[in-house]
Amino acid sequence: MYRIILFLSFLCLWPIGVLAQELGGLARVDASQSGINDAAHGEVQIDLHLSQGVPYRVYTLDGPRRLVVDFQEVDWGGLKPDSLLQSTRIEDLRVGAFRPGWSRMVADLTAPLIVQTVDLAIDNENGQAHLTVVLAPGDDAAFALASGAPVDARWDLPPPADLPAPASRPADAPLMVVIDPGHGGVDPGAERNGAVEKELMLILARELREALLRGGDFDVAMTRDKDVFISLQERIAIAHQAGADVFLSLHADSLSEGQAKGATVYTLSQEATDAATAGLAERHNRADVLAGVDLSGTDDEVTGILLELARQETQPRTEALARALVDGIAKAGVAMNSRPLRRAGFSVLKAADIPSILIEVGFLSNDSDVENLNDPEWRASIVSGIREGLNVWLVLDEAVRDLVRQ
Repeated sequence: MYRIILFLSFLCLWPIGVLAQELGGLARVDASQSGINDAAHGEVQIDLHLSQGVPYRVYTLDGPRRLVVDFQEVDWGGLKPDSLLQSTRIEDLRVGAFRPGWSRMVADLTAPLIVQTVDLAIDNENGQAHLTVVLAPGDDAAFALASGAPVDARWDLPPPADLPAPASRPADAPLMVVIDPGHGGVDPGAERNGAVEKELMLILARELREALLRGGDFDVAMTRDKDVFISLQERIAIAHQAGADVFLSLHADSLSEGQAKGATVYTLSQEATDAATAGLAERHNRADVLAGVDLSGTDDEVTGILLELARQETQPRTEALARALVDGIAKAGVAMNSRPLRRAGFSVLKAADIPSILIEVGFLSNDSDVENLNDPEWRASIVSGIREGLNVWLVLDEAVRDLVRQ
């Protein structure tokens, strides 16, 4: 309740002229004046100077400990989080879009730091704003009690509506492929020497969409078509709402261990193919945590059992799709990983009724892969390989289904 009162007070005390004139535009953060620093008595002070005042809210989440600051209409473009972070009590800082019209700052806390004061000062002359947040040390119990995402209809998504089931498509309709560009918004994915996974995967996803649509054998939907965060559950929900026949998630991770390179195709399994693959899946599955999503109370054992039963039918089709994609990409002349077909527990692949594949098109930790990802001709080759793999699988899958129906 405290955090919601802060939000209301902020609106009531804001100069009316500034509120009317400024809420429609994007605010920018002045990195030269902003910073996150250690203060006396173990406190941490966050100072953010904005080009204008905007609605905001501040709260903490536990498991792991995070501070979340949400804004409406703040543009973080061009700002590097490392330039703000000077505190030893914050392990990592991420900023970026969360959903259209929203942005978020997430700070990973090394200790239980409780929000002590929040203040937004607005200059009556020019509307510029200074947000100050002070965090004070506390114990684990006090931090847990103070943490949790506030519920406010002005900020949060509305409760689920009763929607009609997606309309059934004619038997001869094109295959519906949902393309999922990995990461996005406040979750950049892997980064190395200016290459950012979320940006590269969005470029590749758009190119794959155009290639599939040109052939006429596929319909295509995308989980995101801009730089915005989409939770893992939302990505699966988008696939279901689109009536997906196939779900393809595109990634280009970075591995510090080993010399991983080349394209790799992953299917869902509770047991990872190897230790490196297990670590990769763990990093992917932390995307919601990294973006400051409250995951408390999301487990449902009964639902999990029902989904596993549904996967027993989908899994053979998924394995056949994975093999077809590996063959198609290889035949297109794209260098494959030494073990191109692997399995791991990627959360984004857990749509029980949709054959779902994750393709690591390369690794940002490998120089040649980075060069390839920035090369339009190379991207055209892997797009061609994916399209060919889908075409081959479509024919094989239909033949198998005919046998089952008979």
